[in-house]
This record gives sequence, structure tokens and C-alpha cells, in this order.
Amino acid sequence: MLKKIKYIFIIAVLTGTATFAQERTKDTLDTEVVNVVKAYTPTVADAFKIKEQPTLDDETTTTKKAIKYNIFSIPVASTFTPAKGKAATVNKAKAVKLYDNYASLGVGSYTTILGEVFLNQELGRGENVGGYLTHHSSSGGIKGLLLDDDFIDTKLNVNYSQRLRDLSWSVDAGALYQKFNWYGLPQPYFDATTADTLNGSHTFYGGNVGAKVKFEDYLFKDASARFRRFGDNQGSGENRFVVKASADVPIQDELISTEVTIDYINGSFDRNFYTDDKLTYGNVSFGIAPSYQLTQDDLTLNLGVNLVYKNNTAGGNSNFYIYPNITATYRVIDELMIAFGGLEGGLKQNSYYDFAQVNPFVSPTLIINPTDKKYEASFGLMGKLSNSISYSVSGHYMNESDKALFRGNSILAGATENYQYGNSFGIVYDDVKTISFKGELNVDVNRNFKLGAKAEYFSYNSERQSEAWNLPDLKASLFLDYQIDENWFAGAGLFYVGERKDQFIQESTNEFVTPILQTMTLDSYFDANAHVGYRFNDQLSFYVKVNNIANQDYQRWLNTPVQGIQFLAGATYQFDF
Repeated sequence: MLKKIKYIFIIAVLTGTATFAQERTKDTLDTEVVNVVKAYTPTVADAFKIKEQPTLDDETTTTKKAIKYNIFSIPVASTFTPAKGKAATVNKAKAVKLYDNYASLGVGSYTTILGEVFLNQELGRGENVGGYLTHHSSSGGIKGLLLDDDFIDTKLNVNYSQRLRDLSWSVDAGALYQKFNWYGLPQPYFDATTADTLNGSHTFYGGNVGAKVKFEDYLFKDASARFRRFGDNQGSGENRFVVKASADVPIQDELISTEVTIDYINGSFDRNFYTDDKLTYGNVSFGIAPSYQLTQDDLTLNLGVNLVYKNNTAGGNSNFYIYPNITATYRVIDELMIAFGGLEGGLKQNSYYDFAQVNPFVSPTLIINPTDKKYEASFGLMGKLSNSISYSVSGHYMNESDKALFRGNSILAGATENYQYGNSFGIVYDDVKTISFKGELNVDVNRNFKLGAKAEYFSYNSERQSEAWNLPDLKASLFLDYQIDENWFAGAGLFYVGERKDQFIQESTNEFVTPILQTMTLDSYFDANAHVGYRFNDQLSFYVKVNNIANQDYQRWLNTPVQGIQFLAGATYQFDF
């Protein structure tokens, strides 16, 4: 009884204490409103798949019978030993070692010597020095000529280049020595008696020095400069200095590609064709050609203009020219067909050096003027017929003022110079409009066989001259290269040049003799060349060349027939220092 009273007392005390604590809490805490703000972040709940066992509703349900089995291990004697497996090997082509230098020498008919040396040496990382020497000469021997027809053509060049992190630059210097003959003495107007009194040798010499620099990730992209001196053994001399630079000029968040050109030329000839009066020429031109490129989907459009100011330093007059500079391409069918076109123009600086490299039989009495190409409109298609066949077709219309044309010099009465016997060529200028169509096809039959063909048709309309002298109406060419096997290789080139017109002029000896003025037609010609070679090892190879296989005595220029069939054999050696 006492124990129960004790428990009742303890319970009463605990209950009273709890009641007192609750009342005290209500007296000390105030009521407040708490707003909880939280961004709504919905989540995707995991899908719950109800797993159920299918219920079989068959009329008859069979019970699987328990199967009991035992395995009896019985040892079996075997003498078979499997061979170790080997990984399959892939046949790799032997890596071809590339050499930095080579020398080639060949000799052939007409006592022809053809040599070439190319050298390149890496001095350090991105630093190279090199050069090349080419030589082509022949003692001549064309049948039926009254004058010597030997020639020498030698060129030398040395260069140094360096590639840095943000730019690359190079300098080079070169020289040339060329000797030709005015052997195109008209027959039967002259015979051996006259030829014995003439020395038809004409020698050219020259030198040049130049530099280039190219910048990476700069608005100023590149620049180049070149000075060339050219002259001959007849007292002629020419200086030319050309500077070019290009940059991207920012204008209102757009980049305008701009090219700047300075072209200076001056020269002189000891006399003109008819008198002893000295000929001098010279001019300087300043050009700037800004252009803006617009690209949208498959269209790329370059909009520009070419502004040129020319000052004739010899004559004192000056001119300002504005030429269009617009080109565009449009991908009609990806790489299969791309349409292209343009409207472009420019001032072409002619020079004695350029004329002599095209026609070495020019006389040292030329009039040197620039050609004003007012515009050239073009349109065409190019693309790929397959991965191995590419093509290009185009049409052009060109309007040129003062276009330079080679024309045969006249037979001068009382001639005193070796080039005044109708055996040299001069330059006449005319306004010529030209329509041309061009087609080109390149085929890579496989890795070892390549084929290329090109054809061009021309139609000329001259303003003052009766013909567009020495310009062909058709030109075509075909090239092929074939790597027969690892050692043997071969190639061929075929050329066709259509008819050309020139003028034969014989000055009158006195007022009672009528001068002869006759338009001559130079027949079209076909020239086929071929070569075959054998690679003895990685460094040494031998070759044989045959030129003018058809043995045609065609005339590239009036009264100047070429050498007949020519054979040449030689070797090429590659090496490193």
C-alpha cells in the first residue's frame, strides 16, 4: 500500500512540473509570420514498374520433371600441340627519302647541253639558304640557214629565308646571260655573200635583287620589292623597281583588303631602227586596289576598284585610270559545279626584259609603252566530274588599248646594222578587242597516271593594224605522266599552235622603186615531245628525251625555223650535305 502511494506521488509531481513549464513558454514567445520563398524546381519521379508473374490459363499444366545426371571424367591421351599464333603483318610501301638538293645534266643532238643544279641547306630552325643554276645551250645546225643559230641561256639565283613566330621573310639575288642570233635572213632576197658580212649575235645580260616579308595575324599582310637591271651588247639598258604591299584596313567593323603597287621603269636604246637618234623611255605608276569580300551561303563576291596614277617621266605627261576589280564564285552543286566570273582591268607595265624573254629576236630599237587593259569580262564553270576528273570552261571578252604586238622589221635600204635585213622584230601598239574561249580537263586515272588537256580559241579585232600580228587563233596542249613501276617512268607533251599573221616589208631604195608590203601567214604547227627514265636508286636516275618527234621545220616567228627532231640523254642525282 505504501508503495502505491509512493508512485502516485511521483506522477503528480511530474505532471505539475510539466504544466508549469508549458505555461511559462506561452508567456515568453511572441507569434510571428514566416514566409518561405523558394524557386520552383520540378523533378521527374522515378517510374515504378509493377512486376507481375503471367497467369497461365492453359487447360493442362504440366509439371517439370526433375532430371538427375552424373558426369564421369575419363582421361584421353592426346599428342596435338597447338602452334603459337602470330599477328598478321601489313605490307607497307617503302618510305621515299626526300633530298634537299639535286643536279641534272644532259647532252644531245645539235650539241645541246641542258644542266640544272638546285641547292637548299637548313642552317637552323626555320632558317634556310639555297640557290639554283640553269643552263641550256646549243651550237645550232638548222639546215638552210645563212647565219649562225647557236644560243646560250644561263640563269643564276641565290636566296636566304627565315621563318619566325609572327612573320617570315626572304631575300634573293639573281643574274642571267643569254646569247641568240638574228638568223632569220629572208631568202632569196639575200645570199651567202651578204650573210658573210653580218654578225647576227645578240647578247643579253642582267641582274636582280629582291625581298619579301609575310606577317601572321596582322592587318598588314605582306610586302615585296624587286630591282632589275637588264641590258645587251648593243648599248641598251633598262632599270625597273617594283614595290607591292597588301593589308586589311578596318572600316566600321569591316575589313577592306587593300593592295598598293609602285612600278618604276626607265631605259634607253643607243638608236632607233631608222636613224642614230637615241631612244629613251620611262614612267612611274602608283596603284591602290581596295576590295571587300561578301560571303553568303554558296556565294562569294569580291567588290573592288583599281586606281592607278601614271606619270611619264620621259614625256612629261600623266594619266589617271579607274579599273573595275570584281570577281564572284557560286557553288551550284557543291564541288561538282562552281560558277565563276569577273570584271577586271589594270595597267600592264611593258619592259625590254619581258619582250626579250618572249621573243629573243627583237631589235634593240623598241618603243616601250604600258598597255591599258580597260576591262576583261569573264564567265565560266569549273568543278569535278568525279574524284579523279576536274574541268574548267570559260569565255572572255577583253578590251585593251596600246596592246603590244610583235611585227617583223623591214628590210632597210642602205642597212648599216645587223638587224636591219628583215631578220629582227619590233613592237607596234594597237587597240585590240579579243574574244576567247578556254577549256581545261585534268584526269588522275590513278596514283601513277595523270593526264591533262587544254585548248583556247581567240578572235581579234584590231583598230589601226590590219592584223593582230603574231597572235594565234588557236592553242592546244596535252600532257601525261606515267609511273610505269617502281623504277621506270615516262611522260609526253603535245602542243598545237594555229595560224598567225606577220608583215614582210622591203623599203624602197629610191623614189622610183615601190616598196614591198606583204602580209605573210605562218602555218600552224604541231610539236610532240616525250621522255622516259629509269630510277637506279633513291638518288640516281637516268632519262632520255625526244623533242619535235614529227621533225617539223615550223616557224615560231617569221623566217626563223626551229631545230628538227632532237635527242637528249642525261642523269639526275639527288643528295644532301
